[in-house]
Amino acid sequence: MDWQSPQRVHLIFVAYVVGTMLFVVAMGFAEQIGLSREWLGGICLMASILSYALIGIYCRTTQISEYYVAGRRISGFYNGMASAADWMSAATFISLAGGLYLQGFSGSATKAGGFAYLLGWTGGFCLVALLAAPYLRRMNLYTLPGFFEQRYGGDWPRRIAMLATVVCTFIYMVAQIYGVGLIASRLSGVRFEIGMLLGLSGVLVCSFLGGMRAVTWTQVAQYVILLLAFLVPVSLLAYKQLGTPWAPAAYSEQLARVNSLEYALLASPKEAEVGQIYWQRAMHDAQRLQDVKTSMYQDRMELLQRLQELKNEQTDTSTIFAMSRALSQLPRTEEEARALWSRSLASNQARSQPLSGMPLSAQAYAGDPDGPQEQRALHDLSRRNFLALMFCLMAGTLGLPHLLTRYLTTPSVAQTRSSVAWTLFFIALLYVSIPALAIMVKYEVMHNLVGMRFDALPQWIWQWSRVDPDLLSAQDVNGDGLLQFAELHLDADLIMLAMPEIAGLPYVVSALVAAGGLAAALSTADGLLLTMGTTIAHDGYYREINRNAPEIRRVMLSKFVLLVMALAAAYVAAQKPGDILAMVAASFSIAAATFVPAMVLGIFWRRATRAGAVAGMMAGLLLTVGYLVAFSPQTREAWPALKELQPWWGIQPVAAGVFGVPFGALVLVLASLLTQHTSAHEIRRDTLPI
Repeated sequence: MDWQSPQRVHLIFVAYVVGTMLFVVAMGFAEQIGLSREWLGGICLMASILSYALIGIYCRTTQISEYYVAGRRISGFYNGMASAADWMSAATFISLAGGLYLQGFSGSATKAGGFAYLLGWTGGFCLVALLAAPYLRRMNLYTLPGFFEQRYGGDWPRRIAMLATVVCTFIYMVAQIYGVGLIASRLSGVRFEIGMLLGLSGVLVCSFLGGMRAVTWTQVAQYVILLLAFLVPVSLLAYKQLGTPWAPAAYSEQLARVNSLEYALLASPKEAEVGQIYWQRAMHDAQRLQDVKTSMYQDRMELLQRLQELKNEQTDTSTIFAMSRALSQLPRTEEEARALWSRSLASNQARSQPLSGMPLSAQAYAGDPDGPQEQRALHDLSRRNFLALMFCLMAGTLGLPHLLTRYLTTPSVAQTRSSVAWTLFFIALLYVSIPALAIMVKYEVMHNLVGMRFDALPQWIWQWSRVDPDLLSAQDVNGDGLLQFAELHLDADLIMLAMPEIAGLPYVVSALVAAGGLAAALSTADGLLLTMGTTIAHDGYYREINRNAPEIRRVMLSKFVLLVMALAAAYVAAQKPGDILAMVAASFSIAAATFVPAMVLGIFWRRATRAGAVAGMMAGLLLTVGYLVAFSPQTREAWPALKELQPWWGIQPVAAGVFGVPFGALVLVLASLLTQHTSAHEIRRDTLPI
């Protein structure tokens, strides 16, 4: 019997699901009989990576059709499951609930809330099913840039598409590798960089050996793990709080309770006291930024004087060592000091606000539509950013190369349509519970942690703070010995990973969540790496340099490129460039502005020309990247003169595609109308097979 026959595949899938559940139960039993957390986390980490590696080894291939599109033999059901795993990246699993926790459902005036991600990503799949996936599958493509070559003819449409594919996919890849490092380091206890490389090794084995065939079945396995890793702790938390395992049913009741707790915190004198201290720190940061050189000198002299006093007083060695370490960590250049104090200023200003700058959970948008002029303007700005980000995420979903490539693996157009429907179903299994998770975690923090003595805080707080203080910090700012809400900082990338510990669930659940987050990051990283490798090898080397290259050489070049891109992404991720959601949203804007106008108009408008496609793709790409760079916080820190520029209509850079998409479409239409109609391949929708 062929190992890919439907009956054999179903048997293997059922056996894997049952085996995974039994493994989780066995780990829970091992914890009860005394297995240490270090061993438990290490076993879960190695077992998950080993299972993915075995699938990669078993599915190894050097055949071009198998390596690029899995032989176009993946059924709609399993391709939908693999697509859901490919889609539910570290951003979804790790950061989406955290975005809802910190930013609320609509967010602030400058940061759209997590609900924009839910609506945008879900709505994007409807666009994929209606506007792209069936038509691309009919053309028997290997890569997305191949569409632009077939539809418009010539090399330049393909070259621009190849460049944009590498750019947006690489940014997305960095976010996934960063998530891998966070999870692997927490599970195994090793340093962030080593944990990142451990996880990356699992990605490379799958993508390197078997290409799309191995990646597809690995992603099916990873979906099973991330589904269990999400639904098990969420259901346990819902049962703990309200006696029902159905998390969405707990949402409305807990939202009302959290709303009451938020108003109590707003009226708390202790919270106001902490906020005032943070405001004083912000003013100190602002003062230091006025004369950076003098401030650096004063800070160094103060620490040196304090260190000498400690030595004269014969203070214990640990205190002297801590002071010496603080001295060594002072910024060494004016640029470093300015960047450090600018970040500190922004952080202290935010934490000085009520609820540390977080909006009320039940608030629709920031500001008040019926209030004073300032509040009405704030409300309009918040709503504009929400809608702009939602549009970019929907359009970006329609244009993501690694996602569209997944729908080239099905046997027929009908199976492609079925695959998109299954993808939406498998995603919805998680998405309906994410808002409830954010509210339930906030209730745990506000109801159980706030007000606890610092010397009685649970151990997981200090363990996570050692992994990265930017992820979690707890500091007794007002010196009363009690934890205030404003004294606890939880990063969006931490909420889901730390949720079992916040809720007081057994550690095996924490290990399961971490394994699920690892599966989410690795599944997307598999698809992203494979997309970059096949794009450069097929659309770059094969189509540009050597059209007579044998299949084995093209596959080997794809593997080499895949390895180089993985190492480059790991290097960038090791610099900890920013939060995962922001990086992912940027890649969506680039994909939307570059691909969507030329792809959709190429399918539905026969008058679209090669010159129009080239002009439209370049216009959308350059405008979007320029907006992202010009208004990013890192750029504005490096070039203070850019701070004088204001974002257009207040739209934040993560939603840059809201300008790039219509501008690219407009340029494409005008250029097409002004040039002679040339098309290498027109897509006739009336003859599309069912």
